[in-house]
Amino acid sequence: MSLSNGVSLSITTTILHSTSSTFLPKKSPKTSLKEVSMTLSYLSSFVSLFLTRKWCGSVGILVKGMYELWGEGTCYEELRDSIESFPDSRKLPFLASDSTFRISVETFGKALTFDEQRERINSLTYIPFEGKVNLKNADHNFFIMEMDESEENNGLQPILQRRIFFGREVGFADRKLLPTFQLKSRTYLGPTAMDAEMAFLMANQAKAASGKLVYDPFVGTGSILVSAARFGAMTMGADIDIRVVRDGRGPDCNVWSNFKQYGLPTPVALLRMDNNLPPWRSGLNELFDAIVCDPPYGVRAGGRKSGGRKILRGTVDPYTVPEDKRTDHIPSTGAYSLVECVHDLLHLAARMLVMKGRLVFFFPVLRDENGSEVKFPEHPCFKLVAVSEQILSSRYSRVLLTMVKVEPYSEEVEEAARLMHVEFRENHLKWLEKGNIHSSVFKPSDPSQVHTDSKSFKDPKPKYRGKYV
Repeated sequence: MSLSNGVSLSITTTILHSTSSTFLPKKSPKTSLKEVSMTLSYLSSFVSLFLTRKWCGSVGILVKGMYELWGEGTCYEELRDSIESFPDSRKLPFLASDSTFRISVETFGKALTFDEQRERINSLTYIPFEGKVNLKNADHNFFIMEMDESEENNGLQPILQRRIFFGREVGFADRKLLPTFQLKSRTYLGPTAMDAEMAFLMANQAKAASGKLVYDPFVGTGSILVSAARFGAMTMGADIDIRVVRDGRGPDCNVWSNFKQYGLPTPVALLRMDNNLPPWRSGLNELFDAIVCDPPYGVRAGGRKSGGRKILRGTVDPYTVPEDKRTDHIPSTGAYSLVECVHDLLHLAARMLVMKGRLVFFFPVLRDENGSEVKFPEHPCFKLVAVSEQILSSRYSRVLLTMVKVEPYSEEVEEAARLMHVEFRENHLKWLEKGNIHSSVFKPSDPSQVHTDSKSFKDPKPKYRGKYV
């Protein structure tokens, strides 16, 4: 497989070539158990290949293609020996005179000129191609994949040894998916709309599929739910800002219009809801198959919860909005730290996810030059199954956490979760409180440039040190 960042990997596949209408052996007293076992093994490989090709073409995002590996080596002499040792029975059916072919060159760690690519293709004269070349619509596509030595770059692992691969393409992903759903063509966008590629990756981690209900408690303009709906899932979202979920920018520019733009089923519901004070009935549990979201970190947009500053401080009592003013009323909100947000999110997921349901969300991390271990949020109901880092700057990154519900929710479990949260907050999460992450991201790159004498020097406006989140 070839990842979107250029890293090429190969999968050796076993393909059963048969002209018979069935892959099972004919009934015969001479058929041995070993022959049956070998035939079933071939059939299993064939089915696995079919399902993998189907998956690559439907939901594969980072996968560029799947290849049958014919040979590999550290140089082209080793590559030739490896290809020549590959069984002719596996090669010759794709080299016949009645078929067309095309050879492409892909590299990682270096760039090749057109002449260099042509030189590498011409070096394959020892492969007995008998068909004609067709560069636009070939029956069989072959690839030379060359990985050169390179230092660590943009967080990727360094390539320590040159490797060259040659293989036949047997499947490829739908590369039109991302251009179709790119944000610049989206009808309704907000300042923190999730990138289309990332949203599809999150939907994949949540195993969004037909018949499943996916919920986003911080829905915003619906970017994550659009991706889940594209994979066939039913969707539901909530946001504390009623203007986002109800009004948008007009009747033809709102969350609903994003789904209509791509011909996708609209959400079963969009709710004005506070993640800190969810309105779910006490007996309502295990409703969602997956919860997928991007909680507010306080970098580009801070979290909000119900209650103005005076209410949250206790200087005034909560009030009831009169009936005649409820239609256009915008509820007051106050600051909502990520500490509270993560705790509330885990509590919501523990209650509302079905068993084996998935919670997928981003969590910010300051990058430590000393490489100290990062502690992630925990809950007795969940098992952490995947941690995927996205480096945003030299100072901080965010990790996509994927959790699976493995224990049912109960009051005893919730009390244990509360104690875990207190310990996590006291020992690992202090830097996320009171806007510390914002200060860490926006502080000047060179602290020595900051002067305390305001008369002689005016502090420069803090510059953002990475991508907006």
